[in-house]
Amino acid sequence: MQLDPVQMIKALIGLLLFLLLVPLTLFWSAGTLAWPAAWGYVTLLIFSSVVSRSIVFKQNPEALRERARFTSADDVPGWDRVLVIIVGLVGPVLMALIAGLDYRFGWSPSISIIFRSLGGLLVVIGFGLAVWAMIENPYFSSVARIQEDRGHEVISRGPYRFVRHPAYVGSLLAAVGFPLLLSALWSYLPGAIYIFALVIRTYLEDQLLHEGLQGYRDYEQEISSRLIPGIW
Repeated sequence: MQLDPVQMIKALIGLLLFLLLVPLTLFWSAGTLAWPAAWGYVTLLIFSSVVSRSIVFKQNPEALRERARFTSADDVPGWDRVLVIIVGLVGPVLMALIAGLDYRFGWSPSISIIFRSLGGLLVVIGFGLAVWAMIENPYFSSVARIQEDRGHEVISRGPYRFVRHPAYVGSLLAAVGFPLLLSALWSYLPGAIYIFALVIRTYLEDQLLHEGLQGYRDYEQEISSRLIPGIW
């Protein structure tokens, strides 16, 4: 099934908002465009988003239609309607806002190039893992739901061979690396809220799949870890 024009427009608008809101908040709160580290982060964000969606559009355009339904799907549990806003909008924007203010007013102490490089590496790995998960999983959705209308099946290939929620692992790694890369440690405050919401969402989504997706309980036996191999 191909995307109809309305769904395509929704998908494009959602992507543009995702790509522009965080960068605009970052530079606006910093009060300057002369921030090389921020440009590096923005470049990684835009590149990973465009590449992943371009590949998915070629492989499985129906997956983009699914992602465009995040405001209209009627079988999304109430808890995810709240958590998706925190994880997908409020958390990233608050982290960008505080990071920009931190840079502008010099709240954080100087961070060595080693730790800034480590932050950049975590962001790269995090974005890469999320992109890999999106490409491998044709049921990759913006919201937590059992996609019975699409013949939802368990996916165990790619990064799903190691953890059950690899995209969330990628988001966690990027959230940890973001303040280091930008030398803006105060952004860990909203980052902690973001990470907490992401962990809660992982747990609740895992329960939803456990109870409603055929074959998921067998998959849990094969892959015991939700986020961190050997730990949780």
